[in-house]
Amino acid sequence: MSDPLFARFGREFSAGDILCREGDPGDVMYVIQSGSVRITKMIAGEERVIAVLGPGEFLGELAILNGKPRSATATVVETTRCLLVEARTLEKMVAGNSEIAMRLIKKLAKRLDSADALIEVLMHRDPKARIMLALARSAEAFGEKTAEGILIRTRAEDLARDVGVDSVAASDVMLRLRRLRLASEVPGGIVVADVGRLQDFVEFLEMPQKFGGEG
Repeated sequence: MSDPLFARFGREFSAGDILCREGDPGDVMYVIQSGSVRITKMIAGEERVIAVLGPGEFLGELAILNGKPRSATATVVETTRCLLVEARTLEKMVAGNSEIAMRLIKKLAKRLDSADALIEVLMHRDPKARIMLALARSAEAFGEKTAEGILIRTRAEDLARDVGVDSVAASDVMLRLRRLRLASEVPGGIVVADVGRLQDFVEFLEMPQKFGGEG
C-alpha cells in the first residue's frame, strides 16, 4: 500500500548521501521515516559525531527557525526514507497546529539538555566513565525503544573517539557492561538494557573517588 505523504513529500537516500553540510544555508527540514542519519560537527578542527538519528527523528529545523547556516553536517548511514518539509510549509504547520509546535519545542529542549550533558561528559576525568556517561546520554537523547532495551545507532569505538578515549578502553567498557547485562553491541549499534541502572553503576564506580578525596 502506497504512502500518500511520502509520495508527495518523500525521498529515498542512499548510504553516504549528504543531506546538508555545516555552514551551508538551509531551507528544508528532514523527517526520518526509516533508516538512519549521522550528525557531525567540526570541533577544535576535528569532526565529531553529535548523534545518529533514526525513524521518527527530524533534522535541519534550526536553519529554518533562526535563519542561520546549517549548524552540523548530516550524512545518510544506510538506505533512508525522509519527508522533506520546506521552510514555508513548516511555518504554516507551526502556526496552525499547537501540537506540532509543542512537539518541536520539546524536541529542541531535549537536544539542548543533551548538549549540556555532553559538556559534563567531556569534563569527566575518568575515561571509562566518560564512555559510559556518553552511552547513557545518547540513549536518553537519541535512543530507540526495542524489546531488548534502548538502541543507539553508533559503535563503541566511535562513541569513545567523540569523548577523547581510545578504542581499547571502549572494548574494555563494553565487555564489562555486557557481563553486567547493562549494555551490549548488536548489529547496527548498541543496546542499553536500562539507562537508569547504567547511570547508577557509574555513580557507584565514582564513590571511592569521592570519599577518597575527602579529609
